[in-house]
Amino acid sequence: MPKDIRSLTIEELTSEITQMGFPAFRAKQIYSWVQEKCVSSFDEMTNIPASLRTSLSEKFSFFGCKINTKLVSKIDGTVKYLFELYDGEYVESVVMKYKYGYSICVSSQVGCKMGCTFCASAIGGFVRQLSAGEMISEVFTAQKDLGVKINHLVLMGTGEPLDNFDNVMRFIELLTDEKGQNMSIRHISLSTCGIVPKIYELADKKLGLTLSVSLHAPNDEIRSQSMPVNLRYNIDELLSACQYYENKTGRRISFEYAMIKGLNDSDGAATELASRLKGTLCHVNLIPVNNVRERNYEKSTLDRQKRFADILEKNGITATVRRTLGSDINASCGQLRASKRKTGD
Repeated sequence: MPKDIRSLTIEELTSEITQMGFPAFRAKQIYSWVQEKCVSSFDEMTNIPASLRTSLSEKFSFFGCKINTKLVSKIDGTVKYLFELYDGEYVESVVMKYKYGYSICVSSQVGCKMGCTFCASAIGGFVRQLSAGEMISEVFTAQKDLGVKINHLVLMGTGEPLDNFDNVMRFIELLTDEKGQNMSIRHISLSTCGIVPKIYELADKKLGLTLSVSLHAPNDEIRSQSMPVNLRYNIDELLSACQYYENKTGRRISFEYAMIKGLNDSDGAATELASRLKGTLCHVNLIPVNNVRERNYEKSTLDRQKRFADILEKNGITATVRRTLGSDINASCGQLRASKRKTGD
């Protein structure tokens, strides 16, 4: 197969271009077209000689994505995309508008291995990793369709980012390159279910991005029921890794906590969670669990969510109840792809 040109760094592209017998300055021009101007074909590179464009098309390709389905919330304008990839697989992205600008939630894998029982992403299992270029194409395709500049990003879509570590790190490197999109690293958030060794590896890179950890329970007994990863890396191991990340980067950890009626939303659970997190530089983001047809969880009532947050706050843990966006279009990742797989339409 041809190489994915969108996944190449400027150094790699320069090496490729000079090996093909063309001058190095052409690599900078091509890189600008690929990463800054967001083109999706070699024909769009108007200052590149036809002979070089032909050579590029023979050796490289754009493993991008095209819009299969687009849903727009009538409530808040949130946009959900189902993207079709070059091999016929599908991933989802969601674009949200805030006061500070546009933010996109991107997928890092086709499917997911983690098997969290409250998440639609794991339905159907894992298919394959996304390349860095494919992840960038999610951003570029949404930007082009909406005619906006996206300046914030969360790796919280389909898949576990730390299970696709090398491609995700390359994606972040390319997206934050000043010769490309130049997105601020502090505007990027990476969400993980808790692959402990990779949290340590990420911490050692000292990138400065926000780490969001899907915790969803105050103890191992509850967490293991819904998150198989906890059977490999328990809460104590996970929190030790989070403390290491905090010490290495100076960045506050964001703990995601899906509020599930009758499972993890009691006063006792809130008190236990506060005790677990005491002394940690963190923020707890309480999220009403998504209604997924294939699952039987119910979200906690709004009063229960507020009560849970109040208990955390009284025990010194900063907490907020996440505002639900795109509720009328099932904006949480995994649901649209799961529906597509089920119907085959």
